[in-house]
Amino acid sequence: MGAMMIKGKAVGSDLYACLGIDKSGNWVPGAPRVLSLLSSILERSIQRNEKLVGGSRRMDVVTIFHGTKAPALGIRQYVERIFKYSKCSNSCFVVALVYVDRFLERMGAHLTSLNVHRLLITSFMVAAKFIDDHRICRCYNNAYYAKVGGVSTEEMNELEMKLLFSLDFRLHVTTEVFNKYCLKIEREGGVAYQPSQQIQGHLLGGRPKKDENKRGPKLPGHRGRACST
Repeated sequence: MGAMMIKGKAVGSDLYACLGIDKSGNWVPGAPRVLSLLSSILERSIQRNEKLVGGSRRMDVVTIFHGTKAPALGIRQYVERIFKYSKCSNSCFVVALVYVDRFLERMGAHLTSLNVHRLLITSFMVAAKFIDDHRICRCYNNAYYAKVGGVSTEEMNELEMKLLFSLDFRLHVTTEVFNKYCLKIEREGGVAYQPSQQIQGHLLGGRPKKDENKRGPKLPGHRGRACST
């Protein structure tokens, strides 16, 4: 991805480096700054949306990504877990955010604590499949991402299909859109990265060890089969 101009400012290598995004598209060990900034954006968005929905008489749109209650695992810890075990490029987190926004706009739904976890793991998985070299993520199928995300393989398959059909399988993200989202993350994240726990991806070889919890904390049951969206 080359540099471009947005509102008179050059966007490219410097911004990628600031966010911890490798231009080669390879997975980079350690904890890139984009994780903290992305988590902060999502948390603030949820706070605004839940306040808006709570103060309104209008019911929010319920989708297959909604759980019956909010998971105990926080957004930041969930994002870090995805990064720790996926071993895919950091760019996937930016592209995943694009997919989340597109889906919510299509559905007319809000991002809340009930749907953010399932939207994140599904959008990230689809982004990794679409933009990463298959040699990097060739071992990571839906069953594996289901374990990382804390859902069943059956549900992971359902979530993936819902996302793909909702986006009309339009997964391409232009360089201009990618850079705009990088700027959005940098400007709206607004905090320096302080990881909640030390992450060393190489120690796990991209997969959970036998003595670790292979499956992520199970997400509360979803309400997808009871709704049409």
